[in-house]
Amino acid sequence: MGEVVASDPTGLERPPLQSEAERPTSALERLASFRFAYLAIFAFLVAYVFTLRGLERALTAHYGGAVTAAARVDPKAGPVATQIDAKLRALLRESAWVRIGQVRVRPVVIAADGRTLLFVGDGGLPALPPVADAGRDLLPASADVQVSIPYNSLLANGVLIVYASLLIATLALHTRRLAQKELAELAALTHARDAIALRAQGIERELEDVRTRLASAPPENDMQAREIAALGEERTALYERLGELEAREGELRRTSARAGELEEERRALEQLLDEASRELETKDGELTELRAQVKQAGKLAARSAKDSELLGRRFAALYKQLEVDARALDDIVALGDESLRLRAEEALKRLSDDPESTLVRRKVGGLPPHLSIFELGFAGKGRIYYTQGATRRFRVLAVGAKNSQNADLEFLSRLPKGT
Repeated sequence: MGEVVASDPTGLERPPLQSEAERPTSALERLASFRFAYLAIFAFLVAYVFTLRGLERALTAHYGGAVTAAARVDPKAGPVATQIDAKLRALLRESAWVRIGQVRVRPVVIAADGRTLLFVGDGGLPALPPVADAGRDLLPASADVQVSIPYNSLLANGVLIVYASLLIATLALHTRRLAQKELAELAALTHARDAIALRAQGIERELEDVRTRLASAPPENDMQAREIAALGEERTALYERLGELEAREGELRRTSARAGELEEERRALEQLLDEASRELETKDGELTELRAQVKQAGKLAARSAKDSELLGRRFAALYKQLEVDARALDDIVALGDESLRLRAEEALKRLSDDPESTLVRRKVGGLPPHLSIFELGFAGKGRIYYTQGATRRFRVLAVGAKNSQNADLEFLSRLPKGT
């Protein structure tokens, strides 16, 4: 587009006006229009990080006093390490910051000799076993504590949601205020432009009337000529002012469009915040479920270890000719079915009491030359792998079935020389 040229009834041309497309906004002006949003986002990030650091310092001071108080025990009431262990475990278990806020607290208690650790642990890891008090001067004990807030914890996510809500509300209020201000300026400029346009039309009518009278009669004196010239200059100045007002109006309209874009961006941020909140709730549910599964797996592992220990003691007492490895005990416990366990124990009894009459017995092939391992069957598909023992006649290495044959053979092939 080129210049806009306006004509009046007198046949004269008014000053050209620059079109809206010929007034581009510079990159610095566009950047300055968003400076408040940039500063608000920067303030949001700084406030979030320093809030977490402040919470960590406050919690460190809080738990430091609590751990120091727990380290003061009476040696007459029982073992010092046991008392400190009980107090600190109760402190971590009952603390709402640890249970709900998922804050990591790691207390460390050191005996008076500066070398013996009486307690090291946190809310998610088991502490060191209590040390024996005999022959040690443990008191007075010194205590220290380390507190950290993980960025994926419930406390950190709560702080993030609060500051994100404040950021979105602040940006929304700022956008609304800018839009109202620009609309007021636009209305004022439009009113001024209309007033100037009406004045210009009145001047054009006056000039037309003067030109008509001048055409019918010669000018009477120089005053009328000066008046005509003054009116012409005023008209030119008014057209220039009108052009400036039109350019300002176009700029305000473009700014109003940017305000609409900011409003859309605010709505998008609110939607992202809602999605993040829903995802956080889902992750919290998954985390709770995983913790329950880990707790259940720990109970099963402890029960399996206890069963293996009891089974090893019974085998050592009943079968004097057998050495049963821990791997074999775990395999027998893992059979699950009580009838399979009994059949396996029956085969082991025959191997201990009367090895010469054992029917199913063969050397396992495919193993390294230094290994001499035999296989004894039970219950159809069950297999017992054994070799010559060091202190007793036979050493039972592993117990498996058809479905675990590959894993069992791989385990046997890794046994060291001299097994």
